[in-house]
Amino acid sequence: MIDLLIRNATVIDGTGAPGVRADVGLRPDGTLTRTPTGEAARETLDADGLTLCPGFIDPHTHYDAQLFWDPFASPSNLHGVTTVIAGNCGFTLAPILPGDADYTRRLMANVEGMPLETLERGLAWDWSTFGEYLDRLDGRIAVNAGFLVGHCQIRRLVMGAAATGNAASTEQIERMKTVLGESLAAGGLGFSSSQAHTHRDGDGQFVASRFASRDEMIALAAVCRDHPGTTLEVILDGCLAHFSDTETDLMIDMSLAANRPINWNVMQANAKDPSRHEHQLAAGTRARERGARIVALTMPTIGGLKMSFLTYCALHLIPGWETVMKLPPAERCARLRDPAVREELERLARDPKAGILTGLSRWGKYIIGETFAPDNAGLFGRSVEEIAAERGGNPRDTLFDIVCADDLRTDLWPIPSDDDPESWRIRVGVWADERAMIGGSDAGAHLDRMCGGRYPTAFLGEVVRERGLVPIEEAIRLMTSAPADLFGLRGRGRIVEGAHADLVLFDPRTIAAGPVRNRADLPGGCARLYSEASGIERVWVNGVEIVRNGRETGALPGTLLRSGRDTDTVTP
Repeated sequence: MIDLLIRNATVIDGTGAPGVRADVGLRPDGTLTRTPTGEAARETLDADGLTLCPGFIDPHTHYDAQLFWDPFASPSNLHGVTTVIAGNCGFTLAPILPGDADYTRRLMANVEGMPLETLERGLAWDWSTFGEYLDRLDGRIAVNAGFLVGHCQIRRLVMGAAATGNAASTEQIERMKTVLGESLAAGGLGFSSSQAHTHRDGDGQFVASRFASRDEMIALAAVCRDHPGTTLEVILDGCLAHFSDTETDLMIDMSLAANRPINWNVMQANAKDPSRHEHQLAAGTRARERGARIVALTMPTIGGLKMSFLTYCALHLIPGWETVMKLPPAERCARLRDPAVREELERLARDPKAGILTGLSRWGKYIIGETFAPDNAGLFGRSVEEIAAERGGNPRDTLFDIVCADDLRTDLWPIPSDDDPESWRIRVGVWADERAMIGGSDAGAHLDRMCGGRYPTAFLGEVVRERGLVPIEEAIRLMTSAPADLFGLRGRGRIVEGAHADLVLFDPRTIAAGPVRNRADLPGGCARLYSEASGIERVWVNGVEIVRNGRETGALPGTLLRSGRDTDTVTP
């Protein structure tokens, strides 16, 4: 007997094949059957008019902390995500030295935008080894979750405070290899690292992994070769611009040493600078020629990064703005009301020395998010350009007036400059390229600036249905079997006989991501950005329903994915 018979759905199986009207059964052991004809079922669901597909797999999240206070991985779960990969960019919560929790909390608060008070109140910090960390989550999560082992924590464990600013000795590298091996044997999915200059710890110093030598990086990558079902992930300076030959060679040599693919985050495609993504994809070509594999993660949606005159964001990085932006909020607001100050800030923002940050001075090209003052009532979702025309003012002063009325708290969403037909044409080509893969949400991180976990419904609603840029079957393949294949996730990413019953039932006519709003539901009363979904009817993980009609059921059927047990080995 099967637990649930889903009848009359349009089944899109995750392979890219055309959808077919069919029945699917969910068995008591958490697997599915494509051929339930004649079997008795405890429950039957008529899904006529709805689409059934595999659960979406998010390959780049930072849910390492959130799953302790929110085992549902919200809001990703509401958008159909059933499997998350965390431990990216070299940042994990284990292994950890006794007494080093404060350093780790401040590191994660700075590099990943998790409120410090939330990290202090939301976790017990009662583990030492990576295996102990995994055990704390095992059996207590609603989604499937796998964790890479972070370079920064390994380095800190072996070298202590000397991990920052110093090269490791031969003996220290050997000790790191041992710690990584133990972590992988306990179930870590692979090795992750950061060499990016944008990553600084809570003391303002470059993160520990940035001080690793080439030999150290390759030696640690090589440890994965001896552990089945493992993989590699890295972020380098070139991920944000153009890879140097040295960086490309490093990724290739890490892939060869591990005999595993290596993925990096995150690649953008923009018609205004096509040489950028072409250069970055070329790293994948060079890797293939040498028998390695480099995969670029790229998001299928654009925009989504909040700006604020109150909290730290890219506006604070405009050269010359620091004089005003570092003032206490009340003084900052007073200065921003001054017409002379506004003139000077505009001059600085348009100065070519500001580089790509000059784009932030497109004052009319902001959408107003949450507001707080009565004078700003009704502005949510409207462009500054539109409001300025209505008020008879210029966009700059209109924006500053709105922000000052809110005591700087206004949420500002820049209108993307790359929302043009040619950029979208380029993106479609990138999605189909074997050197790239959909991903890069950073879900669970940068909680005050972005809500990347909503991308599956945004992709299917805006890009597939409204723009018609890619067939729905291909869009689903890109978010299911493609990441499952890269990570070797056993029995996931496809609706095939005997696979794990990770499923999403949705209405293709209404599926969409809801607006991004503030939500103060973190431990300590801290806020985050949050988005609900439309059109997601039900979500199952391992045959158990975790979402119904946009709400969590409270069930915790997720599998703590362990390398070798839940993953197959994928080689270049």
